[in-house]
Amino acid sequence: MSLLIPIAAMSVLGLLFAVGLVLAYKKLQVPIDPRLDKVAAALPQANCGACGYPGCQALAEAILSGQATPESCPVGSNEVAREIAGIMGVEAGAMTKKFARVHCRGTTTAAKPRGRYLGLPECRPAHLLGGNTLCQFGCMGFGDCVRACPFEAMAMGPDGLPVVFEARCTGCGRCVEACPRQIMELHSADQDVLVFCRSTDRGPVARKVCDNACIGCGICVRDFPEAVTMENFLARVVDYKKIPPERMSELDKCPTKAIGKIGGRCD
Repeated sequence: MSLLIPIAAMSVLGLLFAVGLVLAYKKLQVPIDPRLDKVAAALPQANCGACGYPGCQALAEAILSGQATPESCPVGSNEVAREIAGIMGVEAGAMTKKFARVHCRGTTTAAKPRGRYLGLPECRPAHLLGGNTLCQFGCMGFGDCVRACPFEAMAMGPDGLPVVFEARCTGCGRCVEACPRQIMELHSADQDVLVFCRSTDRGPVARKVCDNACIGCGICVRDFPEAVTMENFLARVVDYKKIPPERMSELDKCPTKAIGKIGGRCD
């Protein structure tokens, strides 16, 4: 009899706690929007973080809360954006396809070697030690950008520079983050004119360390003042659409071919 009383008391307490937990769960639970799973399923599940969120599930939650738009996924296509917009009952905005571009032509023959590099074969530690070429702005050729790409859209070319396979490139930006010298950059698919250099050295110094460096001569700026500007001895394209197609061949005046056309326009 003496054992029955504490057993009964514990049972009653257990029952009370269970009832309390059930009531608390029903009171505090956050209702899940039934559209969440549909939006998440429509995303490519790359979980690359290019949208600014930790993964596709987090982006889906942000879209439902209004913090992101249906076209926020740079990896997804216009079809993905339209599908998500349909789920949300809104209009989808137009997506601009972007590709990774390489702003360097410091090949193994053009860039002058600094000496034998004996450190880790990775770009970041090599950059801290000054790199393996005399140019402090050029590609070091260790392929951090290639290894960072989750879509196998890049490879190191035989000339020591990374090559982007546009058919696979999703514009996620992982290669941009991986490059310590900011050689990789995302550009819209229709941008067909780039400056293939990052050096801000004066012309004589830049030309001495790399045959293909921008030497800040200003020819491109004088020919296309509305499209190209000069900053810190480096040409920069500010509006490529202001270079008329019929005058595109004039870019060949660049003595080092540091600025030029990369492909056909899509607009």
